Amino acid sequence: MSARYWVIVASKNHVMRGVQSGIAQANHGKAAPLKRMNVGDGVLYYSPKLEFEGNEKLQAFTAIAQVVGEDVYQFDMGGGFIPFRRDVKHLHCVDVPIQPLIPVLTFIENKSSWGYLFRFGFFEIPKADFDLIASQMTTEKIHA
Repeated sequence: MSARYWVIVASKNHVMRGVQSGIAQANHGKAAPLKRMNVGDGVLYYSPKLEFEGNEKLQAFTAIAQVVGEDVYQFDMGGGFIPFRRDVKHLHCVDVPIQPLIPVLTFIENKSSWGYLFRFGFFEIPKADFDLIASQMTTEKIHA
């Protein structure tokens, strides 16, 4: 089975918590998106803003990872929040603003309303788009 490539949308502060823990969470802790992934898949994280509760825009790709865990599992974060997670290996990277990439990303069909797709919080993208974004973020390679 060949690798697939995904985008998870989350504020940068939430993305960084996942990077520190070596996990991926998506769509406010739902299991379904994580179950679509397979070991070896690539994941890009897009952050529309810096903080979940804040208003400061970021509009950048902020992390990159490869799925390494077979299982989707729950984790008790306290306060009754028990989201689903999946183990991933994050690569060292830098933030990459989306604006300069919009004209060349094929998964963004409507360039004038480019942000619409990101409202879904999780979606698949073509390998070529993943590779382009990843090449801007890091010199490390995802091993497919």
